[in-house]
Amino acid sequence: MTIDFSLSPELEAIRLRVREFIDEIVRPTEAEIDEEDRESLVAGVIRMRAAAMERGLWLPHMPEEWGGMGLSHVELAMVQAEAAKSRFGPFALNCQAPDEGNMHTLLHWGTEAQKEKYLKLLCSGRGRSCFAMTEPEVAGSDPTLIRTHAYQDGDEWVINGHKWFISGANRAQFAILICRTEEHPDLPQAANTAFIVDLPSDGWNEVREIETMHGGHGHSEIVIEDLRVHGDQMLGGRGQGHLLGQYRLGPARLAHCMRWIAQAETALDLMVARSLDRYSHGSLLAEKQGIQWMIADSAIELYQCKLMVLHAAYKIDRKEDFKSEVSMTKHFVANSLCRIIDRAIQVHGALGYSKDSPLADMYMNARWARFADGADEIHMMRTAERTIAAFRDHGTTQAATGGLPI
Repeated sequence: MTIDFSLSPELEAIRLRVREFIDEIVRPTEAEIDEEDRESLVAGVIRMRAAAMERGLWLPHMPEEWGGMGLSHVELAMVQAEAAKSRFGPFALNCQAPDEGNMHTLLHWGTEAQKEKYLKLLCSGRGRSCFAMTEPEVAGSDPTLIRTHAYQDGDEWVINGHKWFISGANRAQFAILICRTEEHPDLPQAANTAFIVDLPSDGWNEVREIETMHGGHGHSEIVIEDLRVHGDQMLGGRGQGHLLGQYRLGPARLAHCMRWIAQAETALDLMVARSLDRYSHGSLLAEKQGIQWMIADSAIELYQCKLMVLHAAYKIDRKEDFKSEVSMTKHFVANSLCRIIDRAIQVHGALGYSKDSPLADMYMNARWARFADGADEIHMMRTAERTIAAFRDHGTTQAATGGLPI
């Protein structure tokens, strides 16, 4: 029997160290930070990151030769699920989006010179990055429609286009930019190429920081006008931008799910704590069937989320095809997160709707999960396509439901 959901003593010790780090360092530091004061924010971040390095919790997702902990994706799940119970937790460990995904991308696709300059910068915690793919004029879920265009001029490429919702662009030292370089490729997926762009650069113009329902948090609109990059700045091969993007997005989607599990579990904890504390109409809320059903639904969904994340991570670690599992997991966890937080708000009543509780901010942050890294509808479409294809090929849908031995 090879299925084992227990952690080795060594990994259990890491999980507990992360939990202690969040409780002892991150939460107290968060409480002291004034995010409107840059000096206060920078000082707080330096304190948290220095403590993470000192405690051996730096870069859990990166190999040891790059200064990381060398954890597998299954092992990373337990770290992210602990770290993301605090807003600054993943950032303190230097495993936050979008840098985490960009580190994986550079490690796999970068030249030695690119790794030395850009990957080392991210791993050291001295710099930030962004991933510039989404455009306002075309559907973000279909990268084959990208209009940002690059043409070759000697040793350089000249790029023009329009990007938006580029997370972290306003504080990034470089961008991984996806643009169209091939006009008539044999496959639509072979039209795009990735380039590394040093920031700031002439021709890279940040128009604004887009205000979302949760305020402005570095999601930038960028207009690119005659931006020149040397051919050495190409990341991966010509026409491989789509392949590179999909390679990046698979594990990155799952890392989001790991962090969302932490938020969902926090919401469930708050829901149960409130139900045990609030007395109404002759009994505690916890004794009322309507509240019990909300708690039960949330616990069942969270259980499903955890199992899906672990299985998808297991497939990534085994270098198996994980696209279906990650797609289904991303869709389910994102929607469960919204439902669980919504139920927690309902149990809290007006308190949950107010900023006196963390739930209001959690809910506004959670809503983007249903379209980030692939909208619900795209994941549903792909899941249906794969399920139909499995039945056509094998006479059963079993391969489309995880290929599990049951």
